[in-house]
Amino acid sequence: MSEHFDVHGGARLTGEVEVVGAKNSVLKLMAAALLAEGTTTITNCPQILDVPLMADVLRSVGCTVDLDGDTARITTPAELSHRADSPAMSKLRASVCVLGPLVGRLKRAVVALPGGDAIGSRPLDMHQNGLRSLGATSTIEHGCVVAKADTLQGAQIWLDFPSVGATENILMAAVLANGTTVIDNAAREPEIVDICTMLVQMGADIEGAGTSTLTVHGVDALHPTEHRVIGDRIVGATWAFAAAMTRGDITVRGVNPHHLDLVLDKLRLAGAEVTPFDGTGFRIVQEDRPKSVDFVTLPYPGFATDLQPFAVALSSISEGTSMITENVYEARFRFIEEMQRLGADARTDGHHAVVRGVEKLSSAPVWASDIRAGAGLVLAGLCADGITEIWDVFHIDRGYPHFVENLNRLGARIERVAGDPERS
Repeated sequence: MSEHFDVHGGARLTGEVEVVGAKNSVLKLMAAALLAEGTTTITNCPQILDVPLMADVLRSVGCTVDLDGDTARITTPAELSHRADSPAMSKLRASVCVLGPLVGRLKRAVVALPGGDAIGSRPLDMHQNGLRSLGATSTIEHGCVVAKADTLQGAQIWLDFPSVGATENILMAAVLANGTTVIDNAAREPEIVDICTMLVQMGADIEGAGTSTLTVHGVDALHPTEHRVIGDRIVGATWAFAAAMTRGDITVRGVNPHHLDLVLDKLRLAGAEVTPFDGTGFRIVQEDRPKSVDFVTLPYPGFATDLQPFAVALSSISEGTSMITENVYEARFRFIEEMQRLGADARTDGHHAVVRGVEKLSSAPVWASDIRAGAGLVLAGLCADGITEIWDVFHIDRGYPHFVENLNRLGARIERVAGDPERS
C-alpha cells in the first residue's frame, strides 16, 4: 500500500522551525566509526529513513548499532567483516562510503554497488582511482566494488571533479595509510569539514578542511569519539524557499547561515528580507510576489544541485523569466515534467531550463523522483489552487524528519494518506 500527501494550496507559512543534523553528513560520520575499535557516539542525528538503513549496512560488517532518538552509538569490533553487501545497500547511495574505511582499516573490501535517488549517473571511477593511487587494486565484480592492498601508501591525488563521495572515501582510506596523502581539487562542502573534524577528534592528522587541498598525514590507529552532526543546510534552504514561495515569514534555527550565503543572496534578489543570526539560523520574510532570479548549480560554495528543484519551483511562480542551469546531475530536470503537470511554464534544452513565472499553479497528481524533487513538489503544491496529490513520498521521508508535522505547524494543510495511485 502506497502513501501520498494531500497538499492544500493557498497557505502562507509563518513561525519557527528547527533544523537537525545533516543527512549528507551523518551517514558518512557513521561510516567513519568503522575506522576505530570501540563505541563512537554521534548526536544530532536526523530521524530519517536513511539512518536506520546505514545502521543495517554497519551491522552487516559486524558493528553493533543503537539508535536512540537523535543519538547513534556504533560499537565497532576488533574483527570486522570486509564484505558490505547488506540489502540496505541497494536503497542507499551513501552506503558506498564504507569503502574507504574498510580499505583503510582492513586493506580489503567488497562493497555492493549502491542505490539511491534517480538523479543521474554517479560513477565510482574517482573513488576507485583514488584507492589505486594509494596502492590498492579496485575492480567491479558481480555487482560489487572489490578492493584490496598489501599496504596503503600516501600519494598525490588529483580529482577531475570535486566529488564529495570520492573525497570522503579517499580521505577515510588515507588517514590510516603510510606517509602523506594530498588530495587536490577536493570537495569543500561543510559536510567535508564535518567529517574532517570528527576524524581529527579520533586522532587523524588532516590539514586544509574546507579548502580545495586536503593534506592527510597517516597515523597508526584511531580511537572512538563523540561528535555532533552539523545542521542540515539543504533542509534549512528548503524552509527558506518555502517562506519565499508562500510569501511567508519563517525563522530557521539549527543551521549555520554562512553555509547558505549564496542561497540567501539569491532570495534577497527575489525580494525576500533576510536576517541571519550568528552561526545559529536566519529569518526569511517575503511580502510580495517573488522576482525572477537565474540559478547555476555548481560544487560548493556554488549553488547546490540538491536545491535545483526549489529554484525551479520558486521560478515557476515568480514575476518574470528565470534560467536554471544544471551542471552536476543530468537527470535532475525530470522534476520539470511534474512541475508542468502543475501548470508551470518551463522548458528544457540540454542542461538549461527556462521558466516563465505564472501567478498560481494548478493542482494535479504528481510523483516524486528523489528526495529534493519530492519536497519541491510539496512547496509547489502550497502555491497551487485546490489539492495536489504527491506520490512516492518515501523519498521525502529519506531526507526530511517530521516534514508534514513541521509544515502544518507553520500553517500549511497537508495530510499523509494511504492508498494506491492511478497514474494518469
